[in-house]
Amino acid sequence: MDEKGRLILPAKYRDDLAEGLVLTRGQERCIYVFSTEEFQNVHQQMRQAPLTSRQARDYIRVFLSGASDETPDKQGRITIPSALREYAGLDRDVTVIGAGDRAEIWDSAAWNAYLEEKESEFSSTDEEAIPGIF
Repeated sequence: MDEKGRLILPAKYRDDLAEGLVLTRGQERCIYVFSTEEFQNVHQQMRQAPLTSRQARDYIRVFLSGASDETPDKQGRITIPSALREYAGLDRDVTVIGAGDRAEIWDSAAWNAYLEEKESEFSSTDEEAIPGIF
C-alpha cells in the first residue's frame, strides 16, 4: 500500500472488481472486499435478521457503517479509507487473500500471526466445522 492509502488489486481480482467493489470492516480486524453484486447479496441476507435481535442489530450497524463503495482506477488501484486502514491496523505491508465470496485485506504481520495460530487448528479440523465438506 502506498502513502496515500492506495492498494493495487491482485491481477486475479481485477476483472471481477473492475466495475466497483465495497470495502467494509471484517472480523478479526481485516477488511472485507466484496464485488458490488456480492455485497448486495450479503446485505439482503442481513435484512432477514429479526429487528428484535440485539446481536444482529449491533453486527449490522458495525458492518454497514464501515462500508465504502470504491472503483478501481486504470492501474487497478483502490483507495482504502483512513477509518478502515485504522480499524485493520494497515500500514505499507499488507496481504490480500481470497476467502470464497470475498477477498480480505490484512496487515501482513497480523495475517502471519493469525495463520500461524490457526494452522494447527486447520490440520485437526473435523467434519463438524463445515458439515458435508470433509
